[in-house]
Amino acid sequence: MRPDGLFDVTVTFLEMAARPSRSLPHPPQGRRLTLIRAEQPPLHFYRYLYDTVGRDWYWIERKRLSDTALAEIVRHPEVHIYLLLSAGVPAGFVEIDYRRLPEQTAIAYFGLVPEFQGGGLGRYFLEWSIDAAWSRGPAKVILNTCDLDHPGALPLYQKCGFVPVSQKRIVFDPVP
Repeated sequence: MRPDGLFDVTVTFLEMAARPSRSLPHPPQGRRLTLIRAEQPPLHFYRYLYDTVGRDWYWIERKRLSDTALAEIVRHPEVHIYLLLSAGVPAGFVEIDYRRLPEQTAIAYFGLVPEFQGGGLGRYFLEWSIDAAWSRGPAKVILNTCDLDHPGALPLYQKCGFVPVSQKRIVFDPVP
């Protein structure tokens, strides 16, 4: 953090130009996992997921949106939000944005609730999310991360097949 309370941040933009040729991911053993789409989620529930998953990583962009603006995004028919549940408890979520098809699909947000990090769920859930992102046949799948994100985010994205294509330096205000 700078003396003025702002951050100098590097945003890394990644893409995957071809669907992975691997088989579907297998969930970690010993876990009772469920993946389900949250269709037309109540805004308070989306805000809970967004804050719980992103609080430690300065996810604030969606906190700055009015309810009307947020609803236009998360309730859009081409924006799909999937929940990863572990024994019925929210363990993470992914937001997949199909609005730019056929050129690209974006994994707009992806993450785990803090209590579920470090147990092998991240890679499983990311591979599942990648398969879902490719399900409509885009030319590529994109996502981005920054150096405020979980330290394992960028390496995990690269292990799963994403390639960095550009970076941009920004000044980030952490106040919602």
